[in-house]
Amino acid sequence: MTVTKVVAFGGGHGLSASLRALRHCAGELDLDITAVVTVGDDGGSSGRLRAERGGLPPGDLRQALVALAGDHPATRRSAGLFQHRFAGDSRDGLAGHAVGNLVICGLMEQLGDPVAALEHAGAMLGAVGRVLPMSPQPVGIEARVRGVDPARPDEVRTVRGQHQVAVTAGTVEAVRITPDAPVACAEAVAAVGGADWLIFGPGSWYTSVLPHLLVPGLAEAIVTSPARRLVTLNLAAEQETLGLSAADHLAALRGYLSRLTVDYVLADSKAVGDPAPVGRAAESLGARLVLAPVAVDDGTPRHDPAALGAALVPVLGADR
Repeated sequence: MTVTKVVAFGGGHGLSASLRALRHCAGELDLDITAVVTVGDDGGSSGRLRAERGGLPPGDLRQALVALAGDHPATRRSAGLFQHRFAGDSRDGLAGHAVGNLVICGLMEQLGDPVAALEHAGAMLGAVGRVLPMSPQPVGIEARVRGVDPARPDEVRTVRGQHQVAVTAGTVEAVRITPDAPVACAEAVAAVGGADWLIFGPGSWYTSVLPHLLVPGLAEAIVTSPARRLVTLNLAAEQETLGLSAADHLAALRGYLSRLTVDYVLADSKAVGDPAPVGRAAESLGARLVLAPVAVDDGTPRHDPAALGAALVPVLGADR
């Protein structure tokens, strides 16, 4: 079986769902998986560690590592430990921290290299893929948001920080990262250049997916890579993308990286509704729209890893 090299971009729960789906392809495809993760998180445990210790926020990196953790009982137990959060109140310095966040921070301090730290953490979890940061330096996320104040619906303000952008009450009109030209992770650039497939989404569009396109070195690698490109659409709008249709999500990709072309767009048939606008938006990127039932069957807007994996198999296994 020929090895297919896949690079998946994102952060948080969306990237985790994509990685778990890719693992479900293992019976039919031999995949070499690399996750490239955003480094803009400034909320919760990650935000506290970033502010107190410096370095990369570890939460999204941890989620990706756990999604790729091996199936041996010992590594599954270690993955559960990485996800364990300390209980307690605000007087307890450990309260709210995930064990894996502390381990990753400790490894980054000990080794002085985030990539080496993630490789070691991956070995601890028996990871069946590689996790890399999009940049070796943390970034800030800012958005121009209309209507933050309901009393002033036409006023546009700058909202700073990934968490604040994600929960903003207004309409996000534009997003940027600071610094505006962070260094791209060299290993991520190399992985993109050698990939067969690049996968974007699902996930928070403005704070997890689009930031990759705003890192100049990574953006250049993405548009010049010989790999085919797949976009997996979300099942429902999140707070930061309220009012944004599925077609608008695709238009945003081209808006932030005009040279980007896509080969396939994968969407849930029920979530899309009328497929015509999404099909036209996909065609504008050079892509074919693929509709498949990829949501969990309890009605919540979450991707089912097994169903998403089943939908990915014929796409990733297709001849050029």
